[in-house]
Order: sequence, then structure tokens, then C-alpha cells
Amino acid sequence: MEQTRAAALASMVETPVDVLIIGGGITGAGIARDAALRGFRTALVDKSDFGAGTSSHSSRLIHGGIRYLEQRAFHLVFEASRERRVLLTIAPHLVRPLAFLFPVYRGGRIPAWKLRAGMWLYDLLSVFRNVHWHRWLRAKKVRRVEPALRDRGLVGAALYYDAQTDDARLVIATVRSAIRAGALAANYVETTALLKPDGRVRGAVVRDVLTGQTASIRANVVVNATGPWSDHLRQLDDSQAVPMLRLTKGAHVTVPRRRVGNEHAVTLLSQIDGRVMFVLPWGELSYIGTTDTDADASPDALRVTAADVMYLLRSANAAFPDAHLGSTDVISAWSGLRPLLREDHANPSQVSREHRVLESPHGLISIAGGKLTTYRVMARDVVDRVATRLHELDGRPAPARARTDRLPLPGGEAAELEVLVEAARARGASEATARHLVAYYGSEAAAVLNLVDRERPLGEPIIAGRPEIWAEVSYAVERELAVRVQDILIRRLHLFYELADQARSVVPRVAARMKQLLGWDDVKEAEELRDYFQIVERSRIKA
Repeated sequence: MEQTRAAALASMVETPVDVLIIGGGITGAGIARDAALRGFRTALVDKSDFGAGTSSHSSRLIHGGIRYLEQRAFHLVFEASRERRVLLTIAPHLVRPLAFLFPVYRGGRIPAWKLRAGMWLYDLLSVFRNVHWHRWLRAKKVRRVEPALRDRGLVGAALYYDAQTDDARLVIATVRSAIRAGALAANYVETTALLKPDGRVRGAVVRDVLTGQTASIRANVVVNATGPWSDHLRQLDDSQAVPMLRLTKGAHVTVPRRRVGNEHAVTLLSQIDGRVMFVLPWGELSYIGTTDTDADASPDALRVTAADVMYLLRSANAAFPDAHLGSTDVISAWSGLRPLLREDHANPSQVSREHRVLESPHGLISIAGGKLTTYRVMARDVVDRVATRLHELDGRPAPARARTDRLPLPGGEAAELEVLVEAARARGASEATARHLVAYYGSEAAAVLNLVDRERPLGEPIIAGRPEIWAEVSYAVERELAVRVQDILIRRLHLFYELADQARSVVPRVAARMKQLLGWDDVKEAEELRDYFQIVERSRIKA
């Protein structure tokens, strides 16, 4: 078993750390990984599960950002294109190339000449090192490769490449890489106050959400990587701190892919407001996203509304006229908040996705803005600032930058995924299960199957007809920092999003298995069931 949550929390409370990172989304995870690899004693805490906020509610894309070309954000596109190439290399099982079709129609907001020019620029900004160069398809070819797409007024389409990721699992892999490098990481640890023994931020008072116990973590430097909650933490440091974020909401819905009929990922302009949006394949499902509206609720109260769903379905129906999608076709929905820098733009879609590192007069370092694709660069910039502060504090030399662009994430050590699939098949896994295990665990699929060798019933499917097996529940607890039922069903296995009943039928059995593994009593088991069903209830679409 890898480092347990309880041992990590006890260690960070007992002995001061060089850097305490508050916020365990993709940015905080990346910072922890980078800092630990540079040799700093590093601690990472999150008030919920790792990646439970924005980082598991994204569009699941690692992309250069084709729509940022319209904003002339060329530096961002160049940076994101480079990061896409890095992530395809260090996590090939979690970040996979994906072909996109971007159709153009007569009278549309973006004419064919402009899109074609944009595609050449997109290739140029990736230094022509994308998976493949783009191609232009005439209308006749488009009808052949994407027959369900609206063909009235169709001029042609660009076929280009970006990448799709499993966002939640990318966070977990990054946290585990940080732990391997020596970081201490504990989820369900809420920061309630900041320590300022000499007027500078020197740690935090934290509460263990699972036990209710409080403790103090002492640190030379504290980093605020809480995303949409950043302004709240900044106000714990300084109650007069001026908000730096403009939060915008991005909602998505999943529907059966056969109802849409998309063969590719499709980039389209919404017929409602002209926004760039996507219809994306995810196994037997397609997900449609995203909205981009200002958020007026607190990050903890975020919900997908009926208006969000209507906008997404109407936009998809306009692009795929035979789909006739209605609210009863929605399998699941999610919504995330983009912690964008506050700027004077009336349109949320125009707000920059650039990031900024800020430091308060009391020494709290905050990271704001950015996007999933560029998390590694954001982490590097923060740790550069941390290294400077530690040098000023005790004179230690700044270590060389960590090669986070070269070191594979756990499971990413082998690029030949088909070889891994064949190896899993040779050990008795079905074709579907072998492909699922390799897509989720990469080269660590063998470690999951080792659990089956020890306990044969763990090779049985969790749900008949699906590829997930019971060994994955054990693996999530023993290796992937899962401590609650929701951690497994929502973020490790995604059954919450992929089943129409949000996995309610298997919750008691998963809870029973975790009870065995974690030594829960009956009261704890009942609490886990209650809490999961409350999450399901809250996920229902509200008007």
C-alpha cells in the first residue's frame, strides 16, 4: 500500500514543511509534484477529494485552444500546443489524440477562408508537431465521414487533431507522482485559518473532515492553489483583499452516442449565440459542452440548471438534426467553474485563459487563471517563486528546475498501449476489460490484475456487461488515495457519470467492500451510503 492519508497528515503536522500547498486540483497536484522533485519538503491538502472541484468537471480536453486564435492569444496557443505534446508523452494512457471535425456553413460566423487560415496558424503554433497536420474536406467528403451532421449549407470542414484526457485520473496520477517524489498528500483536510506567528504566513490550521480533529501545519511558504476558492483563502490572509477572479460556469451533458450519431469529435458554432462548443465521443456516450456564463453562486453551490441543459441540447440538435435530443436522453451532467482573471470583458468567453502568480504582503503565494492543458507550466512558475522565497529565508541555493516534462506519470511508462492490452488479455482479461484497464491504468494495469491473481473473485465485473472489475475498488483504496465511496464511483471509475442511475444499484456492494478494506463500522458505512445518495439527489437538474 502506498502512503496512507492518516500517515501523511500526521507527518505534515509533526514536522514543519518547506511548502504547504492548499488545493488538490490539477494545479495544486502539479505544484506538489514539481516542488517535491526539486527536493523541497512538500505537503498538499484539499478540503475534499483530490480533483473533486473544477479539475474533474472540465471538457476533458488537452488542446491548443483553436478558439483562442480569434482572440489573438497566440502565446497561449503556442504554450498549450507544446504542453499537449508533453502530456501525450508522459501520460499516453490518460491523454490520447483525438480527431476533430470543424464544419463550415454558408453565412456562418466563421467563413471557410478564415477557418483554413486559422488551421494553418494552429499547425504553425504547434511547430508542425501535432499528431497530424490538419486537412480540409469538401462537403461531399464531410457527408461521408460524418453522415449525421447537418448538411444544409455545408461548405466543407477542417479535420484537425487535439487530445482528450481523463481529467480526474490525470489529477490522481499527478498526486501519486508527487508522493513518489517525497510529497505528503492528504485529501479531506480543510484549511480554517492561516498561521502568522511573525506577521508572515507560516502555515495553516486545518480540520480533518473525516474525524473532525484540528491541527496546525507549519510551513516556510504557503501556496494558494484552490482555483475558484482562491479569493476566499486570500481573504483568510487579508480580509480586505480585492477579489482577483471572475468565475465562469461551464456545463456539460452526456447522452447515448447512438442518439447523436457523431463519428468524430465535432467542433461547432452554436446556432443560438455563435459560441464555439463541442460534441465529443466518450465510449458509448457523447458529451456536449460547454456553456460559458458568469457564475453567481458560491463554488460549493454550483449546479447544472435546466437552462444549461436546454442550451446544450438545442445547440447539438441544430448540428445533428436527426438527434431530436430531449431532457430524458440526458444520462448525466456536470458543471465546473473556471477561475479566470478578473478583467473588463462583457463576454465571459473573451476573458483571458492566461495565468498569474501573485504574492500578498504577508507572503501568501496564489496562482490564478490558466487552464487544464497548461497546469505543468503554472506549477513550474509557482515553484520558481517558492524557490526564491526559500532562498531569501535561509540562503539555500535554488535547485535546478525539475524535468516534469520528461518523467512519466504513474502508468505512463509504456507508450505502446496495444502491447499492454495484449498482455492483459494473456492474463485472462476480456477484450473490453483489457482495453479499459490500459486506458485507466496504463502500464499499471498489470498491478490491478495482480490483485485478481491473489483473489480470483476480484476479476468479476462490478456491473454485468461492463468492463470494470472489483479489483479496481481495492486498487483505488490501496494505491489511489480513495477513502470514500464517492471517490471511487465518481472520480476513479466514473460510473456516476456513465450510468443512468448514477451507479445507485452498486453503491451498497462498493461500500461493503470498502468497509472490509478500511475497517469501517456500521455507522460509517451507513454515512457513506447516505452521503452518496445525497450527491445523486443534488445532481438532478434544477429549473
